[in-house]
Amino acid sequence: MTTRFIFITGGVVSSLGKGIASSALGALLQARGYKVRLRKLDPYLNVDPGTMSPTQHGEVFVTDDGAETDLDLGHYERFTGVASRQSDNVTTGRIYSNVIAKERRGDYLGATVQVIPHVTDAIKEFALSDLTDEDFCLCEIGGTVGDIESLPFLEAIRQLSNELGGERSLFVHVTLLPYIRTAGELKTKPTQHSVKELLSVGIQPKILLCRAEQPIPDGERRKIALFCNVKPECVIPALDVDTIYNVPVSYHEQGFDEQVLRHFDLPTAHKPDLSRWKTIVERVRAPEGEVTIAVVGKYTTLLDSYKSLAEALAHGGIANNMRVKLKWIDSQVFEGNEAEATRQLEDVNGILVPGGFGERGTEGKIRAAQFAREKRVPYFGICFGMQMAVIEAARSLGGVPRATSSEFGASDQAVVGLMTEWLKGNRRETRVTNGDLGGTMRLGAYPCDLLKGSKVRAIYGTDHIDERHRHRYEVNINYRSQLEKAGLVFSGLSPDGQLPEIVERNDHPWFIGVQFHPELKSKPLAPHPLFTSFIKAAVEQSRLV
Repeated sequence: MTTRFIFITGGVVSSLGKGIASSALGALLQARGYKVRLRKLDPYLNVDPGTMSPTQHGEVFVTDDGAETDLDLGHYERFTGVASRQSDNVTTGRIYSNVIAKERRGDYLGATVQVIPHVTDAIKEFALSDLTDEDFCLCEIGGTVGDIESLPFLEAIRQLSNELGGERSLFVHVTLLPYIRTAGELKTKPTQHSVKELLSVGIQPKILLCRAEQPIPDGERRKIALFCNVKPECVIPALDVDTIYNVPVSYHEQGFDEQVLRHFDLPTAHKPDLSRWKTIVERVRAPEGEVTIAVVGKYTTLLDSYKSLAEALAHGGIANNMRVKLKWIDSQVFEGNEAEATRQLEDVNGILVPGGFGERGTEGKIRAAQFAREKRVPYFGICFGMQMAVIEAARSLGGVPRATSSEFGASDQAVVGLMTEWLKGNRRETRVTNGDLGGTMRLGAYPCDLLKGSKVRAIYGTDHIDERHRHRYEVNINYRSQLEKAGLVFSGLSPDGQLPEIVERNDHPWFIGVQFHPELKSKPLAPHPLFTSFIKAAVEQSRLV
């Protein structure tokens, strides 16, 4: 294997955009003809982010093979189109679980199990695993340099770089140059201290990616280069941009990809074709019009909870050459207040109710679905949002007045119920009510058959699809006849016909609920057809107002 490894670390503060930087570099290397893979090494002790609150950690990104991963893997997929896998995200929790399991089996032959070499070896084994003919593997290290949790990962990549040699490894450090407005200066000292922290664990970064809101003068770049022991041309300005999809273009203009290739002694004469990225940026900056979409959710205090969703809606706007303005609404404000629902939703062109867990805010989501149905506003229900639309139809039109979900407690009218067993390929999965929460949902890609003549069949242009899931509860197929009398069409079913995957209404301009998460497969260069169609319907609705 001759894969080259690029390790991306971050310093000074979190949320500097290591994930976007890694993704953009991956896209630039692809544009130059190289095959890439991107990975995230997370230092927290959770085995995966599946049990973490969205308001603390942001969304959970799910892969085709059913891994619950960090949201940065969504950026990787959107920028490169390379489908992420279970082997592309690891945490301290998973590393330690594997090491302790080996110790219990006696795999270490009586040795004293220690961070070095056993934990670091496990991290290196992960970094090197599941690679074939990739030219580059980009490994992002979560957290910031100086965090105690990150130390085993930094030691592991230091060792790995020594083993691979400089011709096959590169350290890129993302850091901050704060601008002090009262002094009118960019300050380089935080970057110097961050690099010093890296040097203290034996890592010398070769490229510095400096986040700044102001242009970096040449004198400051030379100063950073001098104090941080890098070449001046390897101090890359990473200035704020108006859209994340301009990042590959911006980084190329600053020479980021060229310096990466120079480090590996690879040719730089061939320039990447970034015309598709430039077209996307032009559409974002100068759309033909604007539509407003209300996102009625329960995690609106941290918008990273809906990162893939927001991006997929933007992709739908790009496909229609429209700007999509998002109106984030906490679903609880609608509970017991029909007038507030009317006030908040009367000026929007589309309503989307996303996924979620737990009973809090559910009645507000049901009210949003009812408003969309009665006022003929385009409605898109995703996962939990589909279930709430089904419950609303059952209560209002289906003769099931106490329709609910067993997620909220025992009921004799559980239109939505706990899924206790299902097939995953040739394997039967089973769950119990009081079992573990982590990794126990229906996760990953599952097939779905589309009803001929349905709206979704026309949208997808095919009879069969595969979409990614993350949920424990399903619409109860036994209520199908009542729900069909209420106007819901079961337009997508699992191949065995037992699991409702999609519902839609024929008596409405655009009303679709899906049990899966289509936002996870949408990309700026290939917008998901459901989001493209939803935004198109919102455009048509805006012209009726």
